[in-house]
Amino acid sequence: MSETHRIVIVGGGAGGLELATKLGDRYASSQSGGKKVSVTLIDRNRTHIWKPKLHEIAAGSMDLGDQELDYIAQAHWHHFSFRLGELVNIDRSKEQIQIAAFIDESGELVTPEQWIKYDTLIIAIGSLTNDFGTPGVEQYSIRLESQTDAKRFHLKMINACLRAQTQTTPLAPGQLHVAIIGAGATGVELAAELHRTTRAVISYGLDRVDPNKDLKVILLEAAPRILPALSERISSAAENLLDELGVEVMTSAKVEKVLPQQIYLANGTVIPAELIVWAAGVKAPAFLKDFGGLETNQSNQLTVLPTLQTTRDPHIFAMGDCAACPWEEANGGKGGIVPPRAQAAHQQASHIYKEIDSIIAGKQLKAYHYRDFGSLVSLGEFSSVGSMMGGLIGGSLMVDGLFAKLMYLSLYKLHQLALHGWIKVTLDTISRLIHRRTDSIVKLH
Repeated sequence: MSETHRIVIVGGGAGGLELATKLGDRYASSQSGGKKVSVTLIDRNRTHIWKPKLHEIAAGSMDLGDQELDYIAQAHWHHFSFRLGELVNIDRSKEQIQIAAFIDESGELVTPEQWIKYDTLIIAIGSLTNDFGTPGVEQYSIRLESQTDAKRFHLKMINACLRAQTQTTPLAPGQLHVAIIGAGATGVELAAELHRTTRAVISYGLDRVDPNKDLKVILLEAAPRILPALSERISSAAENLLDELGVEVMTSAKVEKVLPQQIYLANGTVIPAELIVWAAGVKAPAFLKDFGGLETNQSNQLTVLPTLQTTRDPHIFAMGDCAACPWEEANGGKGGIVPPRAQAAHQQASHIYKEIDSIIAGKQLKAYHYRDFGSLVSLGEFSSVGSMMGGLIGGSLMVDGLFAKLMYLSLYKLHQLALHGWIKVTLDTISRLIHRRTDSIVKLH
């Protein structure tokens, strides 16, 4: 038998799962330079969900069961292996990684501790929110980092509405108020989505709650404006739309500490809120700091070369949010790193896929160049706002309304195409449109 080259991908997010799927399909019945190729994907979750959809799960506007993808099923249909567990250690001298034992919700062992050998290791474990050491955030706020977080928030929101419906005493200050700390894309999208879904919940017979009087969504941002990473024009348009929805926006509002159902600002203001969401800042997981002697930056991201190889080991690659990849065109040509966006993870997965034969053969690799296609922020079912094609035309073309919403949805369709192919995605899309149309007709009658 010919030698087997072992590709191990850690992290089944947008980039990791797309890469595993494409490589599995590619090498199911072929070799690379006379070598067989095995592809293994490792993730600590059993199922995949596109991370930009977490705010919809949290708000309750998306059925998780319709959108989550089982890793085991995807591995079976696309000819790669899946291992359940969390990366905890690496032995670079032996080219192997340690995966922790997986314990289920009832405390029973599912999979034991494992050591998995690799020839090429690709780390794509994404990012976490950054609390910047703010007191109380860890204990008293909810973060939207995973499906579990999103489902937990949604359940707490439903329970809050039911509690308000059945209690005999007047609502307390801050009751049924949701405070979202951080007005980046996640915070803004969640605020807009909550306006609609909370009112939908109230419409199901919760007649003792007045949605216009009792429900309140507050969006806090330490910077002078929301969406600080985008242009002022887009920020202003988004704030106007949020204002029309009734979302209270507070800028230059630096959070000093978080207590149970209370937020203290640096200027002394105290904001009561039953539910508090922290959505400010991102960083790579803490365990990556100097992981296996690999170089990292202040945000715990693995420092990589333009080829996406880590600076201290050419056999280890990093991509997506956990990678600090150089971007020469950033900051008006002054340089910087590729931003933590889904489009970057998608591009980097495609780049590694194209370079994989050269990686296996040990040949010189081409550099990855980030192409900025702009940013879009969803503001509800029928509206989005953002910039498109900014990196291609040398400027920024602002889009909003229904057209921007269609462009936002198309980004998700591109992700689905990478995972399922155009036939399945087309049929699924038609099926959903028919189902939605049928529901609308039923409601009219």
